Amino acid sequence: MSVDVALLKKICEAPGAPGYESRVRNLIIEEVTPLVDSVEVDNLGNVIALKRGASSEKKAMVAAHMDEIGFIVTHIDDKGFVRFTTLGGFDPKTLTAQRVIIHGREDVIGVMGTKPVHVMEPEERTKMPKIKDFYIDLGMSKEEVEKVVSVGDPITRERELIEMGSCVNCKSLDNRVSVYILIETLRNLKDCPYDVYGVFTVQEEVGIRGANVAAHTIDPDFGFGLDTTVAYDLPGAASHEKITSLGEGTAIKILDAMTICDYRMVDYMKKTATDNAIKWQTEVLTAGGTDTAGLQRMGKKGAISGAVSVPTRHLHQVIEMTHKEDIEASVALLKACLESLDKYDWTHK
Repeated sequence: MSVDVALLKKICEAPGAPGYESRVRNLIIEEVTPLVDSVEVDNLGNVIALKRGASSEKKAMVAAHMDEIGFIVTHIDDKGFVRFTTLGGFDPKTLTAQRVIIHGREDVIGVMGTKPVHVMEPEERTKMPKIKDFYIDLGMSKEEVEKVVSVGDPITRERELIEMGSCVNCKSLDNRVSVYILIETLRNLKDCPYDVYGVFTVQEEVGIRGANVAAHTIDPDFGFGLDTTVAYDLPGAASHEKITSLGEGTAIKILDAMTICDYRMVDYMKKTATDNAIKWQTEVLTAGGTDTAGLQRMGKKGAISGAVSVPTRHLHQVIEMTHKEDIEASVALLKACLESLDKYDWTHK
């Protein structure tokens, strides 16, 4: 199996800021409908794709969030410059010299601007920029801007997907690579023992809101989070700081700041990966969280939960990078885990 780069590119480049996921949601529905038994969209906007198994006695839920970090328009000044606030977590310095798309009455390209270095005071040059220091320049007057842009319009980043060596590079691989992995897993699933709910969730970047609602509704017995994780395999990183490394396989989550994965699920995933000759590594992330937390805790009885994590460099930037072999291994592990859930002793020891 090789990565369908054309499909991944289409998914990554589709806009979908938290709370404004319509375009990427419609793309997902189109792709996933032929692969499953039913598709529905809940009140919050989650896409719930059900693939029936041999038995409906138990339910497995996989969550991959479809939203990407973005912005929202808060003000248009007298010169036509746009102010904004963030939807999700940003490192302000990564906004410098970037293009964005404001999704108003029509899509319009803008650029992130700050005070030019030529007119900065010496002490200003040594300070890190803050979000409030940035504005969006659309190259238009206020009158022209207001014809297409309003307060409350969502904003996403503009960057195309490219291939670099054995890797892909784009904005929003967090978490569109997992959207791709879930679609490909549903495409290749055979003979599952239990019903599988593939859920493409909304508003993860602002507090796992979609996953909480979907898990409460579905009430799964088993939960699999599907998200990116930090690959700090970069110059200057000590071995204990790396978390994961590109090209070393899919990552099996042990914990993050919001979830301690069920020890039974961790053991099951490790065993499944080893038995199927799937390259894997562990992930211990001491900050941040994923939909796994909602899967584990928001059902009525709780779910035996873990996560497949995709090692990714340069997270929450427009140059996120993942290794194609890690993507393939993630599809293989998730598929193998879903197909063998009835073969493991899930009792507490």
